[in-house]
Amino acid sequence: MSTHRGPNAHGDAGPLRPARLTWIDILRTGAVGLRARRARVVLSALGIAIGIATMVAVVGLTTSSKAHVMAQLDRLGTNLLTADAIAPQEGDPVAELPKNAVAMVKRIGPVEQATDMGRVDAQVRRSAAVPPELTAGIGTQAARPDLLDTLNARMAQGRWLDRASERIPAVVLGKVAADRVGVSAPGARIMIAERDFVVIGILDRVELVPALDRVAMVGFPAAERYLGFNGHPTTLFERSSDASVEAVRQVLGPTINPGRDGTVKVSRPSDALAARAATDKGLTTLMLGLGAVALLVGGVGVANTMVISVLERRAEIGLRRSLGATRGAVRLQFLTESLLLSALGGAVGAVLGTLATLTFAHAQRWIPVVPPSSLAGGLAATLVIGALAGLYPAIRASRLDPTVALAG
Repeated sequence: MSTHRGPNAHGDAGPLRPARLTWIDILRTGAVGLRARRARVVLSALGIAIGIATMVAVVGLTTSSKAHVMAQLDRLGTNLLTADAIAPQEGDPVAELPKNAVAMVKRIGPVEQATDMGRVDAQVRRSAAVPPELTAGIGTQAARPDLLDTLNARMAQGRWLDRASERIPAVVLGKVAADRVGVSAPGARIMIAERDFVVIGILDRVELVPALDRVAMVGFPAAERYLGFNGHPTTLFERSSDASVEAVRQVLGPTINPGRDGTVKVSRPSDALAARAATDKGLTTLMLGLGAVALLVGGVGVANTMVISVLERRAEIGLRRSLGATRGAVRLQFLTESLLLSALGGAVGAVLGTLATLTFAHAQRWIPVVPPSSLAGGLAATLVIGALAGLYPAIRASRLDPTVALAG
């Protein structure tokens, strides 16, 4: 630090007084130590960078995942209710829904759409040469032509059942079912209950009802005519206005099977997606904890670097003190150096965390979201860590006696 003399009352030079350091001088002085020990700076900043990158990436990926789920819910809707026939008591056979269940449900005022499906006891195989156990996981369901619209589902290939194809040996395969039987395009033939059926379409994945990905779907009339189906549905799907979903949920079971309590289970498929978003919070907390640990380890590394720096630069500290640098100026120098070191690691970590979020979100086809608050919070955390890590070394440096420091 430079000094200058102030004039006294007689115009003579007064006693030496320390010159004031500007912020530019403080930053320049603090950066000198970093430039002189670049390898050590990189290693010390790496711990901070890993911690911040982890925290930014975790928050970014969680937010991106939640945004993807919310977009799914907006597209698929949260007003779908599913009613499944269940066994009244453990060990009892699964109850059947009435054949006129859809007609009864449509009498409920807020109901906008309703359709049903029925479980068919029929084995699906690619051909007679394929052993039944190879396709044991594929079920058969009777479906209505309006199922696609009710579920907001889409066809991957081909077409859905209509009033004509629901009466003939035609089948639509779920995405997983098609892969398992080795069907890649419509037009192929498969066997259901030892009878040939023509594949007219492959259904795209159904996010709200993933069980449909693993079934073969035929029309109700075809199932009754060719597969011995009794015509009783086992699952009913219903859509109503968003405001009336809970009200409809309360009366849906009694309306479908009046007087037979415990035979109908009503659920809301969108709750599974919402639950998945809630489950992510627990994992997020765990990963943030790991990021905080990495950040703490990085802070310890910065503190260790600064302590060693003070020991190595005793002569420099002694010289500056002999030239008039105050203890406060020395403290400020090393504290600034610690803050710059942490800020460097934090900036690198923020960039790495953002890149990781963008890359992973793009690979998952999510909407990439990096909350500005996570970046600001990460950088603020690095400054706090830097201040805490550099406080003790800075105080220690300021308390060195100039004579002892120059001698040592």
